[in-house]
Amino acid sequence: MTRTYRMQPKAVLAFATVLAASHLYAAAPAVADDAPSVPPGTEATASAPVELDPNDPDLKLPDGATLAAAKVLDIKQVVEDQSGDERREDTNSDVKFALQAEVLFPKDSAKLSARAKSRISTIAQEIKAQNATKIRVFGFTDNLGSSAHGDVLSRKRANAVQSVLDQELNDSNVTYEVRGYGEQYPIADNSTEAGRKKNRRVEVSFPREENKAS
Repeated sequence: MTRTYRMQPKAVLAFATVLAASHLYAAAPAVADDAPSVPPGTEATASAPVELDPNDPDLKLPDGATLAAAKVLDIKQVVEDQSGDERREDTNSDVKFALQAEVLFPKDSAKLSARAKSRISTIAQEIKAQNATKIRVFGFTDNLGSSAHGDVLSRKRANAVQSVLDQELNDSNVTYEVRGYGEQYPIADNSTEAGRKKNRRVEVSFPREENKAS
């Protein structure tokens, strides 16, 4: 007898990252800290909302096995354009845009191009759509040149992006946290030019509407 099996479509695996437990915001607009804190998303995790009984027989743990510490996972969706010049990350709590420095500025400069201002305007429209009032603008560089130069340049670039956002939003209720991290927190390998290009970036992030601070 021949049996026919019908296969179900393969489930799509979603990227999961640990949910950040806290977000730091400056009290006044456009504040740049000389000693920046750790960027959101790299801090301690929240405790799990559901407790599990390690002795529950349905878990079918091998003899002597124990459960690992519980974690809260946040679903992350990442969309990057084909050139890699722009990247958008959506989680349950935040939206983050990462723009490569080459898209925004001439080499070793913090002067925005007309093309850059158009990109930032698009981000401002998303901020309005999310009704966000607390915005983080963080600048980063690669590891070429001195660390001190990278710190200053990344902060100037973050300030330049914040200035355009402020003009576009024109909302006195919006506050900004503006920081320059220099070569800290690379997202790619600094030993290659392709990696360094990704690390030279400005990130703009803000809470999603349903998770905005009250």
